[in-house]
Amino acid sequence: MRYTGAPERRAELERLVAHGGYISSADAAQRLGVSEMTVRRDLRLLEEEGVLRRVAGGAAAHSAGVPFERRDEVGAAQKRAIARVAAAEADGAEVVALDAGTTVAAVAPLLHNRTIVTHSLPVIETLARDSEPRLIAAGGHYQPDTRCFAGPIAEETLRGIRCDIALLSATAVGLDGLWGTNVLDAAIKRLLARQSSRVVLLADADKLQKTSVVRIASLDTVDLLITDARADFGVLSRFEEAGIAVRVAE
Repeated sequence: MRYTGAPERRAELERLVAHGGYISSADAAQRLGVSEMTVRRDLRLLEEEGVLRRVAGGAAAHSAGVPFERRDEVGAAQKRAIARVAAAEADGAEVVALDAGTTVAAVAPLLHNRTIVTHSLPVIETLARDSEPRLIAAGGHYQPDTRCFAGPIAEETLRGIRCDIALLSATAVGLDGLWGTNVLDAAIKRLLARQSSRVVLLADADKLQKTSVVRIASLDTVDLLITDARADFGVLSRFEEAGIAVRVAE
């Protein structure tokens, strides 16, 4: 359908971004029957109005997530316990993928003598302080809410790397899958899972009771769930019945 009127066109752009969380300029131009230059101009105006935020190659909905620094303060003791168990699970792996979660970032200092693949700025900063870092960092469009790099450039880098294990996080976890708040970061998590022989999900008990807006992946993507001792036994039993191994960090 061709949207020739600017107000109607921008309203449709707003609807598309709100519905899907993200849309590329090329896809929007095709859907609306206008040029990508027109779409980019509309997105710039919508960003100025606070409706959405422009990202590499298109636009995304404003994140509903908690800023990284505040998330890092929540459940610090539980995150440290989960991180210790996760580090043990990664023992023997030569190449380890770490995503941009705060609990995953807590694992980074515990991993030694192996290659780390990541798009997380906090993980990069931690490992860069090592005297002999073995680090593959994927750059791209910076996401302030998750303090990570994402988008096509980061994805292209990660497609060329195979990992023994991926340590991933999510904002919410349920039998219906893994959920987050950032569309571009969700795409990176899916890619890291596909590129890894084994996927371990790090999720404190609170995340097993939450919901979120951006679907990351189905539950069968995960081989092992690591959570903390506050998790409800009945909830954990349902994960195990779904075929997911569970470990509780004490």
